[in-house]
Amino acid sequence: MVDDFPEALAVKAELMPVLFPVHMIAGGLALVLVPLAILLHRHPVWHRPVARLTALVVLIAGLTAFPVALVAPVTMVSAFGFAAQGALWLVLLGLGIRHIRAGRTARHRACMLLMAAATSGAVFFRIWLALFAIYGPARHYEAFYALDAWLAWGLPVAITALVLNRAGDLRANPR
Repeated sequence: MVDDFPEALAVKAELMPVLFPVHMIAGGLALVLVPLAILLHRHPVWHRPVARLTALVVLIAGLTAFPVALVAPVTMVSAFGFAAQGALWLVLLGLGIRHIRAGRTARHRACMLLMAAATSGAVFFRIWLALFAIYGPARHYEAFYALDAWLAWGLPVAITALVLNRAGDLRANPR
């Protein structure tokens, strides 16, 4: 039942009638555009405009992540997890733009793949939360929610970084 959900989305929408929908729409668009930009990397004519639109959407979603995370959170640990995800998103976006402008395509690619991993946290958060709601004990819901707010994006980012490092993309001076 929605009333039992500790962080009713309606509360956020009521407290932030502009910011919350902007964050949700931009975040939803990012979930579509980030993988699309990656898939188009071999086609610069398509990749560049899609990537620019993606950057704008990620910038908007990332900036609005802070107030959305901190207003009416389930726990402060979860709030800081979501805020950290937003901060990492913005840092990776900035680094990716900086690297591509400097002609460092391998570093740009690494930043964008890490950003995609951080983006995937929105999906993993919901999957793991749904599984916990079905199979987990209700008395541990808030603790799991707080953990999920970090692991949902942290684990994909860590795995992506490990894969990129093994491939040599995160080592010193890749082009």
